[in-house]
Amino acid sequence: MPDLSPVWLTLRLAGLTTLVLLVLGTPLAWWLARTRSRIKPAIEALTALPLVLPPTVLGFYLLVVLSPNAPLGRFWVEATGDTLTFSFSGLVVASVVYSMPFMVQPLTTAFAAVGRGPIEAAASLGASPLDAFVNVAVPLSARGFLTAAILTFTHTLGEFGVVLMVGGNIPGKTRVLSIAIYDHVETLRYAEAHALAGGLMVFSFGVLWLVYAFDRKSRLHVG
Repeated sequence: MPDLSPVWLTLRLAGLTTLVLLVLGTPLAWWLARTRSRIKPAIEALTALPLVLPPTVLGFYLLVVLSPNAPLGRFWVEATGDTLTFSFSGLVVASVVYSMPFMVQPLTTAFAAVGRGPIEAAASLGASPLDAFVNVAVPLSARGFLTAAILTFTHTLGEFGVVLMVGGNIPGKTRVLSIAIYDHVETLRYAEAHALAGGLMVFSFGVLWLVYAFDRKSRLHVG
């Protein structure tokens, strides 16, 4: 039987990363979609930086920031007794940073498409800003949330450079699917590499196919 621990670890990492980014990325995307602040371009550039930086560059700086010698890494060690580097917790932090644009950009586009009219109409009827967001903006942006969640999840499944730099290759702890595939190829175990790589390809294709099918049905229903 093939070792499936990298599969479960990767699914756990992707799921947790998606949940964290839904919490962190939603208010950021809402602010980006509505603000006229002068610092908006800087925040947009910072959010999109993982798209253009080589994963090894981002992974290197995350390794420095999360190390026990840095303030954040030292605080984590003092609070939990464990390090962020070469740990699953560190993989989550790295994945959240690396996958941030895949959550924020689709949500920003969805919120911008809602416009100010429905929110102002809700406010005129006595809705608080939070009520207008939850009961008006979120339902109207459902397609954006689905797209953002799927892109974030599937992108996290295929992470390699960043997670390797931050987490290394520790079986059962930080050896995610992409690293396991690389390890099998390095040791000429092509059968195991084919099994994992093929499974990932089929899963990713299936998820994207469902997303596009759902999007097509939604457009036909609206039309």
